[in-house]
Amino acid sequence: MMNSMKITSFLWFVDNADEAAKFYASVFKGKIISNTKLKDTPSGPNTYLVTIKLANMTFTLINGGKAKGFTQFSAATSFVVNCKDQKEVNYYWSSLLKGGGKPSRCGWLTDKYGLTWQVIPDQMPKYLAGSNKQGRDRAMKAMLKMAKLDIDKIRQAYMEE
Repeated sequence: MMNSMKITSFLWFVDNADEAAKFYASVFKGKIISNTKLKDTPSGPNTYLVTIKLANMTFTLINGGKAKGFTQFSAATSFVVNCKDQKEVNYYWSSLLKGGGKPSRCGWLTDKYGLTWQVIPDQMPKYLAGSNKQGRDRAMKAMLKMAKLDIDKIRQAYMEE
């Protein structure tokens, strides 16, 4: 199946791309488009590509093994999940942590496969870039104390007098 997107995220997994694809498809209510076993690659006999569609974005995951110069993931690259409300924040936060993920600060987490995500409420710019400088500072201080973002607490901090 040809991909009509100009840019597709390509994610290197050592040996569990298929498992990760199923996990992400379940979390984001996406689908696996294809799963192709590759023969005679430098990565070895268990190399395969899995293409998934999540929230109108295409991702290709490779089961590439441990190749020299390739590392799986770093927090320097992350995916942002924009959430319309606290219910969505709670859903994605708990879903992406399921099975061994690790929370970080300010809405960041690393899932059980080592991929880093930012679970961010859509309202954040209103409080972190709003016209009230003191409110912005209070909202930022409140956010810096959080792992999972709580939009009500950030809003309350912004609105304090």
